[in-house]
Amino acid sequence: MGRRGGGARRRRGTRRARRSARIAPVVLNARAAARAELGGVERWARELAARLPTLAPGRYRIARPPPALAHRAGHAWEQLALPALAMHAGASLILGPANLAPLAWPRNVVVIHDAAALREPSWYSAAYARWQRALLPRIAARAAAIITPSEFSRAEVVELLGAAADRVHVVPGGVGERFSPAADSGRARTDLGLRRPYVLTVASRTARKNLEALEPAARALAREGVEIVAAGGERPQFRDDAPSGTVRLLGRVDDALLPGLYAGACAFVLPSRHEGFGLTALEAMASGVPIVVSRAGALPETCADAALYADPDDPGSFTGALARAIGDRRLAAAGRERAAAFTWERAARGVDAVVHGALRSS
Repeated sequence: MGRRGGGARRRRGTRRARRSARIAPVVLNARAAARAELGGVERWARELAARLPTLAPGRYRIARPPPALAHRAGHAWEQLALPALAMHAGASLILGPANLAPLAWPRNVVVIHDAAALREPSWYSAAYARWQRALLPRIAARAAAIITPSEFSRAEVVELLGAAADRVHVVPGGVGERFSPAADSGRARTDLGLRRPYVLTVASRTARKNLEALEPAARALAREGVEIVAAGGERPQFRDDAPSGTVRLLGRVDDALLPGLYAGACAFVLPSRHEGFGLTALEAMASGVPIVVSRAGALPETCADAALYADPDDPGSFTGALARAIGDRRLAAAGRERAAAFTWERAARGVDAVVHGALRSS
């Protein structure tokens, strides 16, 4: 009798273990990871979706919509289908790595990269600015925890979204090992038709990125045989601010070419008026390229003394800063040292620690 009772208990225990193995307490919203083009939020989503399930086995389930629902059509999936999926999975939390979260779900951990659409709505389409203004404060108010990539963004989330400061945690982004001086620049040059020395910027063609400020520098460098090239496409939610003159627009560049594109540059420049972190500047530093960035947003926090700075409201200041940066090996070495402190493994561990804390308090 005892042996039969013990066998029944073991079978019940096995069934419970199998059921618990199928239930992940956290569903990761990978809508941004499903997009073909890459920006900062997409990079975050892809890296976390790849790393968190390995870092904490059994804790995360990845929810990824079909590609057709990765953009605006996916808002309905995010707000309606994602909570239903989480409920079916028996989840306690939804982790949103790309600014948004389903309002119908009572416990979200959300990464809010910045509140730029509330800071300056004119940088975005009217519809997108209204959507962000309606959604972001409600998401921030209801979230179990908020993650931002910088102290700058943390302060902005508290100020503009009304989030309680003790629920906002800073976890900086990272940079992958493939971004290095050894990356294949020859393939990038060939595939993109780059025959002259070039200064690189990687940024979507949006007013916030301030690419027009590079025109004076582009004209000055052209006289020296150097061109400024801009990698990055358009997005429907952004107000376009494409340079109309000398800056060469490469459009969206295949992610496989990006490391070589960085490594082959003689300098990198980011003239943004606002950045929640500055991921592309970090990737350029890891690639051994001297960088010039705006003294704006989180860029001084991310780049520290490993960059030269220019005034985003003074286009002429980029000309002088780039002239000093090109060929500056000390600046390039400082950038590599600075970038080495930022890894995606460290970022994933930081996010998981916040998630674990939210689970324990649920």
